[in-house]
Amino acid sequence: MNTDVTKPANQEIGIAQLTNQDAAMTNLANIKAGQVRPANQKAGQARAANDNQNQRNANVAMRMVTDSNYLTPGVFELQQLFLKGGGGGAKPAHVNEVWPRLLIGDEKTALERPQLLAMGVTHVLNASEGKWNSVATGPAYYSGMGIQYHGIVAEDTPTFNMAPFFGPASDFIHQALGRVLVHCVRGRSRSAVLVLAYLMLRERLSLLEAVTVVMDQRCVLPNRGFIKQLRELDITLQQQQQQQQQQRQHQGPDTV
Repeated sequence: MNTDVTKPANQEIGIAQLTNQDAAMTNLANIKAGQVRPANQKAGQARAANDNQNQRNANVAMRMVTDSNYLTPGVFELQQLFLKGGGGGAKPAHVNEVWPRLLIGDEKTALERPQLLAMGVTHVLNASEGKWNSVATGPAYYSGMGIQYHGIVAEDTPTFNMAPFFGPASDFIHQALGRVLVHCVRGRSRSAVLVLAYLMLRERLSLLEAVTVVMDQRCVLPNRGFIKQLRELDITLQQQQQQQQQQRQHQGPDTV
């Protein structure tokens, strides 16, 4: 006995429609469950991946705030800016005031206690504590001078992570009521990167603005690793600014 049954055309169309609807509902359920991502979500992830790739490529300038013309410079561009010496014509010196009440100096400046008193220095931030390539002072060295001391054990190498010290150093400088000397051995790399981070974190300058301000007053040249860390800090601060703007836009104007 033949068991094949021929279905009417309209019945086959109805079955096809049900099958398509079932597939659509299944796909929607999978999307909600996170198993399948809609096309616009995939596009957003592709853009995010591209942004992350650009961030990993340290030589690519990046715009993090959509309605701003500011670009976080690439590492190579920053290195060239440091090598050119800025636009202020600063000449090599033992110590320079790069911001009101904020000085960058070298080992000689840190060791000459009478000169520190003459300059009115009340706080010393030593960015070169340690056994190698260091300045051996410490709190006892300035005893009886009314100088508050803060030391950081840091190496002037591209692989040394100075970023964890950006916050504590900035707090020390910010809380000082007098003149602050930030120094290392030569006053060009370790001390400079801490001052630049302070200007970004506390004075709300962009990295490019901070570099310009400091280079107008002093010749500094942080190593490549420190420059990369400053760039990453700048990207983070620009991202925070973008998020704050988006939150304000979402909240809308204040209502009375």
